[in-house]
Amino acid sequence: MENKIIFFGDSLVAGYGLKDPSSESIPALINEKLKKLGLKYNVINAGVSGDTTASALSRLDHALNEKPAIFVLELGGNDFLRGISPVLILSNLQLIINKVKSTCPLASILLLGIELPDWATGWHHGNYSDIFLALAEKNSISLVPSFLKNVAGIRALNMYDGVHPLKEGYEIAAKNIWPELYRIILDRKGL
Repeated sequence: MENKIIFFGDSLVAGYGLKDPSSESIPALINEKLKKLGLKYNVINAGVSGDTTASALSRLDHALNEKPAIFVLELGGNDFLRGISPVLILSNLQLIINKVKSTCPLASILLLGIELPDWATGWHHGNYSDIFLALAEKNSISLVPSFLKNVAGIRALNMYDGVHPLKEGYEIAAKNIWPELYRIILDRKGL
């Protein structure tokens, strides 16, 4: 049976704004890295632009039908931009994690945290930045605390909207994710 890695998220997974998301998005870049290393994983991009933690719940079953070995969860940014309460974001992400664990009990879960950009400081974010660490600790799952580290807030690496990375920004994000994902892959070899 083929090992699958599902990237389940919003526009940052989908590769919004890229000329060719099928080769330039984070899942595509990770897939390329896996191929170069001879690691046999099929990477599935299950990113939908505009998705919130609530709307993603409605399409979760479809993604889990793929029976992923590794489930990479990236959501929450759109919730923040819409002023959704951190408590509700945490609750919805917990529901997603619970569903992954119950439907695919052998799947490893990697949570991608998002650090708020400087322009958001003091702007209705409450305990937003604590959500990802709290979920990772509570559920004993892997975490990349800020997968947009060295990308978010850097004008030269982002589109005019200041939210979505350019190709070079996505490349840095994929590099930020890779060490933790690779550690999970190595751990799974022992299963």
